[in-house]
Amino acid sequence: MEKSPEMEHPVKAFGWAAKDTTGILSPFKFSRRSTGEHDVQLKVLYCGICHSDLHNAKNDWGFTQYPVVPGHEIVGVVTEIGNKVEKFKVGDKVGVGCLVGSCRECNSCNKDLENYCPKQVLTYGAKDTDGTFTYGGFSDIMVVNEHFVIRWPENLPLDAGAPLMCAGITTYSPLRHYGLDKPGLHIGIVGLGGLGHVGVKFAKAFGAEVTVISTSINKKKEAIEKLGADSFLVSRNEEEMRGAAGTLDGIIDTVSAVHSLSPLLSLLKTDGKLIMVGAPAKPLEVPIFPLLSGRKVVAGSMIGGLKETQEMIDFAAKHNVLPDVEIIPMDYVNTAMERLLKSDVKYRFVIDVKKTLRAE
Repeated sequence: MEKSPEMEHPVKAFGWAAKDTTGILSPFKFSRRSTGEHDVQLKVLYCGICHSDLHNAKNDWGFTQYPVVPGHEIVGVVTEIGNKVEKFKVGDKVGVGCLVGSCRECNSCNKDLENYCPKQVLTYGAKDTDGTFTYGGFSDIMVVNEHFVIRWPENLPLDAGAPLMCAGITTYSPLRHYGLDKPGLHIGIVGLGGLGHVGVKFAKAFGAEVTVISTSINKKKEAIEKLGADSFLVSRNEEEMRGAAGTLDGIIDTVSAVHSLSPLLSLLKTDGKLIMVGAPAKPLEVPIFPLLSGRKVVAGSMIGGLKETQEMIDFAAKHNVLPDVEIIPMDYVNTAMERLLKSDVKYRFVIDVKKTLRAE
């Protein structure tokens, strides 16, 4: 007989879960595995809310397994370690991102690119190596193999820093990998949401000149005066877009809605790169002629490996790169999800798990 989530493992856990396609989250009792020899157990202190949490809760992508406990922007403190753990000790501050497992043997894993492993284990809603499903950070405790745990810098705030575990690495990795991290380059950031605003901050920290590209003129003042962007383009303003044609070395496109790539490609210099990190639900049309005529590139990027994620966190601490967040209690999460759907947040919700998650 199949065991209930509460009885699958020996360690009692508590969180909030969505149980059907309404996406409404409610208190949920389940269990975690006992701390294995290479495992770290941590008390969750804060967890960011990513747009993918909303998609998963509502089964927008068609593969959600209910009940699902979202959350992959997790920070906490180590409460127990296995007898072969080398990187951490009890009391250490740590982070957990989108992955809690991979095969550790394939070509991608051998290159520290666990995020592209075909057998990767996502932090929640994925089948773990023992056949049970993983549960995320909208919960009180986590048990994670030490390889997939990030050491947290002492000078980096835990609450505001939490979204770096997804939003941070999602924008940092393509800037680094595609050579868009050099001082003096002119970088465009499309979309000024949870991903985009962090992309602006990382690009500025690398020494780039940054242009924010948005459909809304209402975001111009915020982009320039608060986030430090150098310029702002309204993508629907054809005159503005023509005036900026051929001026950008690279563009990070964070938009998850269906949109045209032609206007963005026109902004690139010869050999310019358009890097997609948003995930539209429907395929986008890629115009070929602009690629041919400018030797331009359209590429993609998805989070980052563990080595690069640690590098990103250390860079953020050194250069004071922090997401703009709104701290919320656990019982506000459904309202937060509704607001997230309307883009009514500047720019990332973070749940104060430690203070506000109460077991029934």
